[in-house]
Amino acid sequence: MHGVGGTTPERMLGDPRTVLITGDDTAAVYRRAVDADAEQRPGDYRAEPIREAYCWCNLTSGNGARALWLILLPFMVANLAHWMRPAAPAHHRGHRVYDILVRLLALSLTVLLVAAACEVALDLTAWQCAGSAACAAGKSWMGFMSPEQGGTWSGPGRRVVIAALMPLLLVGFLWWLSRRTWSAYESASPPPRRPGTSRDVPPAQRPALTRRGFWYGRRVVARLRAAHTAAGLLTIAVALLVTGLDFDRRTGHGGALSALGRALLALVLLLTALTVWVVCRTARCEAEPDEHHDRFVVKVLPFAALVALVLSAVHTAWSRPGWVSGDRLPGSGAFGGIAVLQGLLVLGLLVTAGFLQNAARRHGHGDGRAALKGFHGAAVALLGCALGGVLTGGAAQRLADWMDGGATPGQPGAPIAGPAVVLTWQASVLPVLLVVVAAFAVLAGVQMFVVRRKVEPDIPGLYDKQERPDEQRVRRIAGTIARAGLTDSAPVLLGAVCLVTLVLGAGAVAGAWLTDRAPGRATERAPLLVHTAAATAESLGSWLMGVGVLLLAVMGWRAYRDRSTRRTVGILWDVGTFWPRAAHPFAPPCYAERAVPDLTWRMATWTENHDGRLVISGHSQGSVLAAAAVWQLDLVTRSRVALLTYGSPLERLYGRWFPACFGPEALTGLHREMDDWRNLWRLTDPIGGPVRLTCEDGPDIDLGPLRDPLAFGRTLQHPLPAQILGHGDYQSDPVFEETRAVLIARLGAGVPRQRETNGTGGGC
Repeated sequence: MHGVGGTTPERMLGDPRTVLITGDDTAAVYRRAVDADAEQRPGDYRAEPIREAYCWCNLTSGNGARALWLILLPFMVANLAHWMRPAAPAHHRGHRVYDILVRLLALSLTVLLVAAACEVALDLTAWQCAGSAACAAGKSWMGFMSPEQGGTWSGPGRRVVIAALMPLLLVGFLWWLSRRTWSAYESASPPPRRPGTSRDVPPAQRPALTRRGFWYGRRVVARLRAAHTAAGLLTIAVALLVTGLDFDRRTGHGGALSALGRALLALVLLLTALTVWVVCRTARCEAEPDEHHDRFVVKVLPFAALVALVLSAVHTAWSRPGWVSGDRLPGSGAFGGIAVLQGLLVLGLLVTAGFLQNAARRHGHGDGRAALKGFHGAAVALLGCALGGVLTGGAAQRLADWMDGGATPGQPGAPIAGPAVVLTWQASVLPVLLVVVAAFAVLAGVQMFVVRRKVEPDIPGLYDKQERPDEQRVRRIAGTIARAGLTDSAPVLLGAVCLVTLVLGAGAVAGAWLTDRAPGRATERAPLLVHTAAATAESLGSWLMGVGVLLLAVMGWRAYRDRSTRRTVGILWDVGTFWPRAAHPFAPPCYAERAVPDLTWRMATWTENHDGRLVISGHSQGSVLAAAAVWQLDLVTRSRVALLTYGSPLERLYGRWFPACFGPEALTGLHREMDDWRNLWRLTDPIGGPVRLTCEDGPDIDLGPLRDPLAFGRTLQHPLPAQILGHGDYQSDPVFEETRAVLIARLGAGVPRQRETNGTGGGC
């Protein structure tokens, strides 16, 4: 099993001639050509195993369309927060509260994205710029909406209705992308288990990764997709209705048109409540694959929302004499409400995580190494909201700066008022946040220096004393070890950034609501130093947000056209999309819902058909997939499997950040129920580390730290300086071959006499 970034089957098997045994172009199992019919020649494999390679890199870094997943980054981060709950007992009610809060926060991110599209298309483009002769000048594509030409679509209501096609297309694209990946990823079903081999405990009390329905999320994703699609359509409908109703209220126009608008608004609010109800009621069923069909109300919800949107568009487009577009689109202050709602949901997650962590300690499930003492889920959820805010504000700021020419939006004499005030305030706090990040970067540099000086005296003693000490070589090795150790400091940085983000975000919303002006104008009467700082932060923050959005767009374009860049983007998804889409249906798809059933089917059927034993070895993320697949096996098959992991983040990353699924209790149970387990690790590895299991008997699981580099200086065996490998190329270490040979020999002693009729393999 290869790791992050992937590799070719030829390199994994050490042979240029390989054949596909089972699978497709997306993910498949390969063998050397000479081993293709190994089961038919059992006599040739009595002294050596049959080697196979499972290649899954195309699940994340395949065609260029996956570059579009970059815009789904906030959704992916919110989905990760769902799986970061503390390891409290399964029956604790806090789990359900935690899940509901995360799903509601994920729903708010969908509303935020669609609202941002409405801000760009309806407010800045159709309402402000098209209604201003100075802004529309020189933009021929906007001519049909210009009031000066008096065309059919020149009225304010009709302009915003035409502009609503952009957010509508965005919602349609997200729906299509989720449905397309849903059928390709979540459709893999787990293999059947042998009768009588399941645990005697109820499914709800089993470790999460052993449940048959864990990697089968078809119904959950379908229900959430319907709800989020409806939420997006209803957000557009509200933006249109508020625009028309605001004019009717200000001018005192009553009659049937105003009554119809209020009735439509009530319908939209009713559908919104129904959408929230569906999201709250959508819980994962992990005990068995959920094959039930959705209720009628879930299936019809997006279509009802679409009908409400069409009726809202007709109401807004209706002719209203004397209607002209004003300062900003009515309802633009909703961004502040969304920010407050997200802040309250994050605080709710923080409190719920505290209750779950206390329950975990009382029942002996607590893990002292859990990131941020178990509160990391709330921090990651806040990070997802911050990313959504940056994308929202950055897109609005850049478009406003482009449309108003050389002026500054919102300033006296500018052709347009600019984006919502709260977005400008949020952009203004970004430089302060970057100062905090820079301060922690300096502290990280100091930590690296201290660790490097501390480990330098011990490095020469790890090698042959006959090799001459080289101070530069020592510093290089010590520096690599110090940099690798920064991974363990990531929770502190995340906690500090999230705390500052929460405080600054609250201040930005308060400033926008209290002044209703951008920071520069709001501080005009303040002392010169305060005004200068506010104006500088406003300009710099707007520029930084815009640059961030442009960099994301450039990266996506490069990833679409360039395979190497696409591979780098795929590595990000290798780490972030391991988990099923339990909170947000528009997040990038979970490749493990295809890879884990693939591996489980292969291991279960091969051992059943050939009475075989297996050594499954995995590097980096491949070790996580391997462990997850072994968990899915029945107890009989699991006892025939040995696990070899190297450069594995099972404890260092997954155990600390996802304690409910990969905590010490879960990993210890996995080790007890399989034949054996060995884990190789290095101090120079920034990702992999020891598993840290404490078992009553048997050899230690962790073998390490391994020497890296293998040779300190120039020797007869290494005439050139040996490379510092860090996270890669564990197979080049002699310990790897020795450990695999030990595991194969241990399994081989229990292999029954091979049947000459159809043969058996030794290990895979």
